[in-house]
Amino acid sequence: MLCGGVRAAAVYSRTNILSFPRRSSSPLNASYFRSTVRLSYTTQSQPSIKMSSTNPTEFIEHIVLLKVKPDVDPSKPIAMVNNLSSLSSLDSVLHITAGPLLRSRSSSLTFTHMLHSRYASKSDLDTYTAHPDHEAVAAKYVRPIVEDVMAVDWVSSGAGPVSVPPGSTMRVTFLKLKEDLGENGKNEVLGVIGGIKEKFLAIEQLSFGENFSPARAKGFSIASIAVFKGVNELEALDTESEAANEQKDLVRDKLDGVVVLDYVVPSPQTASL
Repeated sequence: MLCGGVRAAAVYSRTNILSFPRRSSSPLNASYFRSTVRLSYTTQSQPSIKMSSTNPTEFIEHIVLLKVKPDVDPSKPIAMVNNLSSLSSLDSVLHITAGPLLRSRSSSLTFTHMLHSRYASKSDLDTYTAHPDHEAVAAKYVRPIVEDVMAVDWVSSGAGPVSVPPGSTMRVTFLKLKEDLGENGKNEVLGVIGGIKEKFLAIEQLSFGENFSPARAKGFSIASIAVFKGVNELEALDTESEAANEQKDLVRDKLDGVVVLDYVVPSPQTASL
């Protein structure tokens, strides 16, 4: 298992909430993905996405990051993604998507896949977690091939539509606050994140909040999702280094760690691995 802590002094000079230097790409094996390069799709599976027609003003975000073992048969991550996606049939799920990461920008935590789902309430998330179908998928398709897991849950208020359209690109950020920061410092960090959408107009949806499920969060307590129309819009954000650095400077001294990941929401016709 990898350590969840990432010292801010070591990491934050290279990463921040929004903008990061580009990293070079390298050839990848289908069953394993390195954390610091863009991850590529092939034509081996077709995940499903549940998109709700309702738009509650408040909903629960559930993010699970998975690291697939490097030596597993390539068919097994495909089966994992397909079976996680099949949980869209559960009544408690408003929105669910699963697939490989486009890019991991955190060198110390090398996750390869992500599941993102949304629920109307914490009780609905609990219902999903305890459902026999969820338990069966986790036991048969996830745990045998995964060597590291990180999960974060938070209440999102006023983020916008509950569904994220296929083809959208998400930048997912987890922050670990310094232990002695206190409530005022935490609220300052949340305030900075909350103001990002006004400063970066390419962000179509911004969801953020404080994690309420610490057991598998590796000490990270603040999470956010910035949704972009597509990969081009996300990558254009990386060129706005001056504005991004201004936001980074506002929270730099309050953080002990940062995890940042990019993910493209697949469509049923788009291969996921």
